[in-house]
Amino acid sequence: MAVVLVVEDDPVVRAAMIRDLSARDWAVRSVGTALASLREVAEHSPDVIILDLGLPDLDGGETLKMIRGISNVPTIVATARDDESEIVRLLRAGADDYVVKPFSSEHLNARIEAVLRRARGAQPSQVLEAGGLHIDVDSRVAKLRGTELDLSRREFDLLAYLTARPGKVVPRRELLAQVWRQSYGDDQTIDVHLSWLRRKLGESAAEPRYLHTVRGVGVKLVAPE
Repeated sequence: MAVVLVVEDDPVVRAAMIRDLSARDWAVRSVGTALASLREVAEHSPDVIILDLGLPDLDGGETLKMIRGISNVPTIVATARDDESEIVRLLRAGADDYVVKPFSSEHLNARIEAVLRRARGAQPSQVLEAGGLHIDVDSRVAKLRGTELDLSRREFDLLAYLTARPGKVVPRRELLAQVWRQSYGDDQTIDVHLSWLRRKLGESAAEPRYLHTVRGVGVKLVAPE
C-alpha cells in the first residue's frame, strides 16, 4: 500500500482528505506546516505528497524546492490559482502534477494513481523467491509451494520486506519504520503479525522454518533447506 503524505494547514480540508484517501485504501500521513513536511519526508519516505501551497510557515514553492533537495518523491501541488505561468513555474521547480482547488476526491485519486504509475513505470517487476516462497510484489501475490497465501495487507508487507533481505536480521525498529511507517510503537504489534504469518507458513515460534526471531535484536527470514 502506497503512503500518501498530505501537507495542508486547514484542519477541515486536511481531515476531509484523510477520510477520502483512507476510504480508497491509501495509507495516509498528514502535517500542517512546511517544516513538518520536510521531517516527514526525511524520516518516513512517503510514496507521494499532496502539497498545499498556502502553508503558514513557508511558501509552497520554496517548500517544494527543499523537498527536492532531499527526495525525488512524486509531488502533486494543490493550488487555488488556475494560473498557467504559476503552474509552469511549479512544474519546473520539481512538481510532478497539480490540482486546482476545489477538487473532487475522484480527481485527486486519479492524479495520485497517475504519478505513481509514472514513477514506477521504469522499474522492473519485483519477484522474490525463498525456498518454496514466491512473492510477486507488484501484484501483491504470495505463494507457498504453488499455493496462494491468504495474507492481510500488513502480513504481505512484512513477509515481502523480510524475504527481500534473506538471512539478514532486521531490527524491530526498522520493521516499525519501513513496514508500519511508524517511528515508534509496541513490539507486541510485530509479534502478533509474526504469529499470524507463521501459522500461514505452517510453522511456529518454537519450530520456525522461515521466520526466525533473534532475541533482543529482530527477525530474519531463512529459506529452509
